[in-house]
Amino acid sequence: MKLDYRAIGKRIKIERIKADLTQERLSEKAGVSPAYMSNIETGSTRVSLTTMVAIANALGVIMDDLMCDNLVKCRVQFEQDIADTLADCDEFEIRMIADMAQALKDTLRRDAHLRSQL
Repeated sequence: MKLDYRAIGKRIKIERIKADLTQERLSEKAGVSPAYMSNIETGSTRVSLTTMVAIANALGVIMDDLMCDNLVKCRVQFEQDIADTLADCDEFEIRMIADMAQALKDTLRRDAHLRSQL
């Protein structure tokens, strides 16, 4: 299995911004150089498990928060992502998103059914 380092970097950047940290401050807390942290966030370098643990600890998150795009079972994290997306929506936006989510789910299931018949 190949890891999606861009997805990992994106999650790290999102958590860093949520924590109101600069790249420099996060790199200090995680014990890596600012240039390396930049490369991690852009997904242009592979990050070791030791560094991932240091970054998760510096951000005060669990590894699942950073790795969920690479995990098969990570429903809780994606449910949290959806809740975060909806948190600042007004009634109209929530209704529209709910309708689109239902339509997408129906399409995905319909297409899955068609694929199984091929």
